[in-house]
Amino acid sequence: MWHDLLVALSLVLVIEGVMPFLSPRGWREGVQLLAQFEDRSLRMVGLVSMLLGTALLYVVNS
Repeated sequence: MWHDLLVALSLVLVIEGVMPFLSPRGWREGVQLLAQFEDRSLRMVGLVSMLLGTALLYVVNS
């Protein structure tokens, strides 16, 4: 189980690093745009992201 968790976290770091590596200016502009969102909007984006990730994980493991 710990191995799988570390693999998942490693993949998250790789995926999160792709955009700043490929397009630092675009990534920075996107982060600045997100910083202007209200907390409620960011929470909704996070919730939708978690739900989509959970659904995708379910479909992939089915």
